[in-house]
Amino acid sequence: MDAALVTGGSGFVACHLVRQLLEQGTAVHTTVRSTSNAAKIAPLTDLQREFPGLLSLFEADLLSPGSFAEAMTDCTVVHHVASPFLLPEQIKDGQRDLVEPALKGTRSVLNTVNETPTVRRVVLTSTVGAIFGDYIDVLDMKDQVLSEDYFNTTSTVDNNPYHYSKTVAEQAAWDICDAQQRWSMVAINPGLILGPSLTPASQSGSLFLLDELMKGYFFYGAPNFAFTTVDVRDVAAAHIRAAEVPEARGRYVLAEQEMTSMLDFARFIRPAHHRSYVLPRWQVPDAAVRVLGPRFGLTQDYIRKHLGIRFTVDNARSRDELGITYRPIEDTLVDHYESWAQQTRT
Repeated sequence: MDAALVTGGSGFVACHLVRQLLEQGTAVHTTVRSTSNAAKIAPLTDLQREFPGLLSLFEADLLSPGSFAEAMTDCTVVHHVASPFLLPEQIKDGQRDLVEPALKGTRSVLNTVNETPTVRRVVLTSTVGAIFGDYIDVLDMKDQVLSEDYFNTTSTVDNNPYHYSKTVAEQAAWDICDAQQRWSMVAINPGLILGPSLTPASQSGSLFLLDELMKGYFFYGAPNFAFTTVDVRDVAAAHIRAAEVPEARGRYVLAEQEMTSMLDFARFIRPAHHRSYVLPRWQVPDAAVRVLGPRFGLTQDYIRKHLGIRFTVDNARSRDELGITYRPIEDTLVDHYESWAQQTRT
């Protein structure tokens, strides 16, 4: 039976992708760092019981060349999802924590694709951060609209290392793809990925940000920052469509057309939150953020390039070519909160 490989199956996006593939009857191979970590792979072993005979688990390491070979055997599609996503306050060493696993992992997976004759399509999880480095960059794009036409040229390992890691990894992937003709590749470039988590052990930075908000770290007020957002279930669906649609090509921005502010996050979550009083009800004046931000780890450079900046997103290709219908952000945030509340109470 033909199968699809999903790398990093215990991750936030990957676990949803595995579930959606299984629900449509696809045989799935997925990789994890260790099959002996029962707690981390519990959602996957649950899926094995729910879909008997369809899901196989393999050990693989992004930094170990060739470790994906067994998992890729007999696969026609490879969904390369595994890559660390950390917010600035989670990063200790950008090169070690982000760039090396993203770049070396992508090369390892795609070099194995070159050695696996059954593979015909690769779908890569990239990010909007491979399109821009800082929000201020988008203001220089045509009509100040975010589109697939640009590559991030401003990030470095020291300045926004997550965006840099995803940029160099995606560029390396295109180089490897363009050097051969047997398989094709599609890149998915999502914004901030939100929604219910199937994997309590996930270290995704998007979960970390909302975790801080819902715990009340911003009860004093929300700074005037906004985000491009997308539901994790829509990202998984886009991966599947990118693999299934023969005409799918190039990169697809995956995000709502309008950005969502931190204050809006709180407003949408408040009706469902069991301690709604911990959520901010007002916005911190920009001047106060400029003065106090450095005390909370925000540099003046970051503040200048992000605070109060808004832009729109051109997501037409994802809607027209992949057939994605975006879930309302209000529904995504309520589902995100309810999943978080259930996991933090257990």
